[in-house]
Amino acid sequence: MADGLSARLTGLFGRDAAGSRPVFGARDQYQNSSQWRDLLVFHEYFHGDTGAGLGASHQTGWTALVATLLQEQGQHPARQDVT
Repeated sequence: MADGLSARLTGLFGRDAAGSRPVFGARDQYQNSSQWRDLLVFHEYFHGDTGAGLGASHQTGWTALVATLLQEQGQHPARQDVT
């Protein structure tokens, strides 16, 4: 269960087949600009249907947990397939 939740949370920050990150939503600058597309921002909360980051993108310690989850997935690549 923990691996599944981790995969769902980190999936918000990964690229889909089109190269877009759900966390960036419809923000073209973040999705397509070479200066912004690889800079991850940890938002306060996320849209339930699209995964787009909403609310503050600063002082959001609980979502910084995702950084640790991303690091763990890099160390255990097999866990990335859990849904």
